[in-house]
Amino acid sequence: MGIYAVKTTASQERTVADMIINREEPEIHAALAPDSLTSYVMVESEGNAVLERVLEDIPHARSIVPGESDISEVEHFLSPKPDVEGIAEGDIVELIAGPFKGEKAQVQRIDEGKDQVTVELYEATVPIPVTVRGDQIRVLDSDER
Repeated sequence: MGIYAVKTTASQERTVADMIINREEPEIHAALAPDSLTSYVMVESEGNAVLERVLEDIPHARSIVPGESDISEVEHFLSPKPDVEGIAEGDIVELIAGPFKGEKAQVQRIDEGKDQVTVELYEATVPIPVTVRGDQIRVLDSDER
């Protein structure tokens, strides 16, 4: 059993992965189309012969990259990265969801365990700390950049 990289048409990775899995071939165990990997789908199967047979009927699937990939090469795609990664205390952020949507704020504290950020709103007359989820903010200006 191995992991193979399948070359696809750009922006068709998810479609190709879905079509491979919908074939319900017993020798094909999984297909992965990570957003950060353009024009490739990772497929776990018993061998590349069965994969070549399946890909003949799938549009947008171009070819199989020669050789197998090791699990260590794909495992970083398997665990989600926290939303607060890349955010630092002192960064200027914009709230993109919730009751303060559109407001600018400065990051005061980061809780990586809960994936939350405590910010202080800029336009507020009295500084109020507001705790929001990491996916509800967008970094505008960072001290580290």
